[in-house]
Amino acid sequence: MVFGYYASAIGNAFFPSGNPFLSLMLSLMTFGAGFLMRPLGAIVLGAYTDRHGRRAGLILTLGLMSVGIISIAFMPGYAIIGLLAPLLVLTGRLLQGFSAGMELGGVSVYLSEIATPGHKGFYVSWQSASQQVAVMFAALVGVMLSSALPPQKMLQWGWRIPLLLGCAILPFLFRLRRSLQETDEFIARKHRPSTSEILRSLTANWGIVIIGVMMVTMTTVSFYMITAYTPTFGSSVLHLASLDSLIVTLWVGASNLFWLPVMGTLSDRIGRRPLLVLCTILMLITAYPAMLWLVRNPSFSRLLSVELWLSFIYGSYNGAMVVFLTEIMPVNVRTTGFALAYSLATAIFGGFTPAISTYLIHVTGNRAIPGLWLSFAAACGLAASFLAKPQQPIMEVD
Repeated sequence: MVFGYYASAIGNAFFPSGNPFLSLMLSLMTFGAGFLMRPLGAIVLGAYTDRHGRRAGLILTLGLMSVGIISIAFMPGYAIIGLLAPLLVLTGRLLQGFSAGMELGGVSVYLSEIATPGHKGFYVSWQSASQQVAVMFAALVGVMLSSALPPQKMLQWGWRIPLLLGCAILPFLFRLRRSLQETDEFIARKHRPSTSEILRSLTANWGIVIIGVMMVTMTTVSFYMITAYTPTFGSSVLHLASLDSLIVTLWVGASNLFWLPVMGTLSDRIGRRPLLVLCTILMLITAYPAMLWLVRNPSFSRLLSVELWLSFIYGSYNGAMVVFLTEIMPVNVRTTGFALAYSLATAIFGGFTPAISTYLIHVTGNRAIPGLWLSFAAACGLAASFLAKPQQPIMEVD
């Protein structure tokens, strides 16, 4: 989240050039490059988790993530070590992406397997809901720093402070090593598939993975549009105060945190598909008009209104989607299949949403065009919502 919020400052520190647009694009492309590693991480770490257990996979993943955070937080700028700086920052982002490739799937599967009967949607929704705490915390720190430090200081070194605070994950890892329990469902499984068996099963069930990718596209494009891209869009495109954009992002995180478990619970009662279809249709028909309304007369209140509307659609959709994705995956490759579908969607579409939106605005001159990108993602989600069949027979390879 911090990398997306401070893309301009990071671009200035590690990718300086005489063209602010070029520096920002290099920074956003580095942000997006981390997502290219997610599919590889999903396969490698997902297979490890499906074979050795949910607990072991989560601890390994968080350990790798912490190394990526530290490598960026403490990296000297281009002015000090030259070309080595952007190369090492890119390496840190790739490591973050590799570990995150399994993290979402690992956490979601873990929650689905410890959920009490009839409450799986509520349990699994907290995977996404917990991310909103990170969104809010990073935005809140940004608000306080922007109030306490002049813009030049924020540009020089202030952006590092939230990253350094993120390093607090390290002591948490040692606590998890002692306290995190394996799920009963995994312990009860008699057969632990090898990596080759997992890969063969994924190949046999490629259609389910593709449907999962289409389903997650709606989630990941929406999420990065209303969180990571909001500060850059608000300040660089709408020319609002950076503080206003961060406050909007803080409200978006709070809205997401509310809607995700609420709609996850609702999906337990009325089913997943009705929510998925309704939310994708709402996004499809309202995203671009809402963005047009915003850019015609940009203001804090309009940005807040549009972002909260998009947050409602995202939270309602994702509250049902994540648990639905765990339900359509073959049990023997549940973590790998979920993680691969999620990471492919993020790598191809979601992670590059800030860069794609910035580029589309630059070449078309249409500041509302990110709304069409959201509509495209919604169309993918709508098609997948009709194609997915949780009760379909699962082909597994022994």
